[in-house]
Amino acid sequence: MTTSLTQRREFLKQAGLVGSLGSAAMMAGLPESAMAFGGGSARIIEDAVAPAQTEEAPKFHIKFAVCGMSHDHINGMIGAVQRGGGELVAAWGGEEDKLAAFRKRYPDVKIVASQDEIIDDPSVQLVLTSQVASERAGIAVRAMKRGKDFLSDKPGLTTLEQLAEVRKTVAETKRIYAIMYSELLEVKAAVYAGDFVRQGAIGKVIQTINIAPHQIAQGGSGDAGGANPRPDWFWNPDQYGGILCDIGSHQVDQFLFYTGSTEAEVVESQIANVRHPKYPRFQDFGDMVLRGNRGFGYVRLDWFTPDGLGTWGDGRLFILGTDGYMEVRKYTNVGVSHQGNNLFVVDSKQARFIDCSAMPLPFGPQFVADIVNRTHTAQNQDEALLAAELVLKAQKNAKFVTLES
Repeated sequence: MTTSLTQRREFLKQAGLVGSLGSAAMMAGLPESAMAFGGGSARIIEDAVAPAQTEEAPKFHIKFAVCGMSHDHINGMIGAVQRGGGELVAAWGGEEDKLAAFRKRYPDVKIVASQDEIIDDPSVQLVLTSQVASERAGIAVRAMKRGKDFLSDKPGLTTLEQLAEVRKTVAETKRIYAIMYSELLEVKAAVYAGDFVRQGAIGKVIQTINIAPHQIAQGGSGDAGGANPRPDWFWNPDQYGGILCDIGSHQVDQFLFYTGSTEAEVVESQIANVRHPKYPRFQDFGDMVLRGNRGFGYVRLDWFTPDGLGTWGDGRLFILGTDGYMEVRKYTNVGVSHQGNNLFVVDSKQARFIDCSAMPLPFGPQFVADIVNRTHTAQNQDEALLAAELVLKAQKNAKFVTLES
């Protein structure tokens, strides 16, 4: 049964189950009126809703362009930069169906005939791409050498050789190279879990566990990229990078971010093709164990989200600390609500649920400010490239497992 927050609170009051109005303020502005109930010394704070905040007008303005739109993630990337004050001035795409959808969505944006028209345009300060994954690094290197900053869809790289070339180009040009790890940067509950970590709310982080199921066919709607059918490159690990490199990159980025690890290694990794014999090189399952200088990590990935979930994946993040733990239910609260951005925090005093859906996303404004000010606030560039390095090594050294039928 679904009830509104007001109805649930009224029921609790009438039933005499409401305890004292303890503080649920885990960050500035979080209301202290969240309901506490339960027995004993521990309390459960339910429905602590982080207040909506009016997003400030962008402080900066830049011109940016799109050079490759093979994956629909490009729309979320554009939205983030626009929130920060970016003006989309031009675009190139290599697939007619993607171009048609792009023109419909951005009718005033100039469509150019070649990548070079984007890369050689002196007015363009930032280039975005979601081109076929194996081609992204080459575009990035060319753009940076032409004096442009770069934002890539994940994975930004599919080989260690590409990684070396990107690092070399960054060092030579001093340009900003970023990867849109959107499962951290564009998920509000994940962002604010990071605030809790920095505040020491659960002590020192010991381990992260990321569960990242995905769905192959999503009806072609939304920006998650689930076109039906998927393009040919989706099934080819030489082009998409393999499951650990591709969707695993999000998760390894989070492991580094929350643990604060600056050095790390892949302890073990494995991959499998369990249910897609038509595409024998495709990988629909994978996992890996990570060890950093400041924490441990485990990541599980798959392409088995059932239609009954109602969204493309029940992404979960668990953060274990010395004094508590957190869980982020990113895209749904399965069996309870289809709403995402659910943050759960447990410490020595209480268990809290925080609805983060009304909170702003800082990446876009921070990233545009970085481009103007030549800073690295929105994303730690070394961390982003270390995440790429780890998943490339995990993919390269993974054991391919065949399960018996």
